[in-house]
Amino acid sequence: MIALDIIFAPIFLSALVYFLTRNAQQVTKYIALGWFVVLFFISYNWLGQIMHPENYNFSPEILQYIKATGFLPLGEFLRVPEFGFSLTLQIDALSVAMLMLTSLLLILVVFTSWNEKYQAAYFSLLILFSGPIFGVFMTTNVLWFFMFWELTLVPMLFLVGIWGAERRIYAAIKFFLFTHVFAMFMFIGFFLLYKQTGYWDFTLIKESALATPALIWWLMFIGFAAKLPIFPFHTWLPDAHVQAPSSISVLLAGVLLKMGAYGLIRFTVELLPATTQKFAIWMVIFGLLTTFFAGMLAVYEKHIKKMVAYSSISHMGLVVIAIATMSYDGLSAALYEMIGHALVISPLFLIAGWLHHKTHSWYMTDMGGIMKYAPYAGTIFMLAGMAALGLPGTMGFVGELTIIISAVKSFGWWIAVIALGGLISAGYIIWAVRRAIHGEPSELVMKTNFSMSFAEKFALAAFAFLIIYFGINPQPIFDVANQAFSFLGGM
Repeated sequence: MIALDIIFAPIFLSALVYFLTRNAQQVTKYIALGWFVVLFFISYNWLGQIMHPENYNFSPEILQYIKATGFLPLGEFLRVPEFGFSLTLQIDALSVAMLMLTSLLLILVVFTSWNEKYQAAYFSLLILFSGPIFGVFMTTNVLWFFMFWELTLVPMLFLVGIWGAERRIYAAIKFFLFTHVFAMFMFIGFFLLYKQTGYWDFTLIKESALATPALIWWLMFIGFAAKLPIFPFHTWLPDAHVQAPSSISVLLAGVLLKMGAYGLIRFTVELLPATTQKFAIWMVIFGLLTTFFAGMLAVYEKHIKKMVAYSSISHMGLVVIAIATMSYDGLSAALYEMIGHALVISPLFLIAGWLHHKTHSWYMTDMGGIMKYAPYAGTIFMLAGMAALGLPGTMGFVGELTIIISAVKSFGWWIAVIALGGLISAGYIIWAVRRAIHGEPSELVMKTNFSMSFAEKFALAAFAFLIIYFGINPQPIFDVANQAFSFLGGM
């Protein structure tokens, strides 16, 4: 029942917390922090059960099931026999990797939002968000997957629309409508799966032969591509990032975009491998266009947060290319890059928003000399920026290198052109550092108070530590990837 509780309890917990703490709003963040810490440790315990099930007191049947399928069964709930579906909760190593990443980012988002206004409402919405996002990664029922997918939009709509910048209402509605409309493509694909197989459950559909999978594949691909997002479905993201509070940008980039990548792996590579192999070259083309197009937009962008947003989109193009390899190495590289991207891009968004909050300007041309007046933020920005361009010793280097190697093995030497994406990254990151972090201090910077709270410093330090630690020691993530993609049989 604990699995069901952590999905649905936030609905009641968020409302209860809001009404109980409206007159003591400082308490809300401590409740949210405690809840997210609990989620992290539950996820970590599940990882141990999946990686080493023999160390736990499972029945012989469940132990055999885990070893045969890679899934840890968490229960079947809310059965509706008339329609042939129920809320089936099962997780594998890929699911748990996403659960741990989500809970970790939620913990750090609490620290970066420590002094946010209207705290009772803000942190209650974060608690509410934790329920459906965990449901997305925990259920193997495609209908419930879609419902949880859609429910994540509700708290995000309010978080962007209430706490965002000047055009927050426009950005929130665009984000909601754009992602909702393209999610309907995915839903139609799921419905066609049900019509052909008679099953809503992913594990049962996987065992059934599909008569016309090409249409289904493209419907699901478009739905997930818009969430990643990849070119030309990316137009909603820059507006959402620019207008959203920086802490919410962390969740947009670190969690919501990963829903798209997770869906591509789960429902194209695993469910329709033959069709994915057939259309893999199209995935590569979309990935290349995304990497280069968004990268070049970042080079010419003067708006610091929009530059980071385009950088985020560019790196997701690399993830699509890695997924398109359908190889053990490629998918492992994709998972590593998904986690690395979340940890690298988050401090860039946080510092970009913090600079705007302090200087009241988004433009790098108004800055300069940040390193002199705010050395802590400047140093973290440079570290994350160097990781984004692939500096050895950081997560960015490991992620990009493994993607290039796996892509070359699958598609030939011509695909090494994706290395140019690293050169483009170097262009916009170094240019941003030159204009905003170093250079001559502007009058605006010289008269600005760049004080930073301990909570904000702690969160940035945590991101910096993780970027370096997993850059030097990537094996823990690849161990999880090895377990997640063992179904490929070592391809």
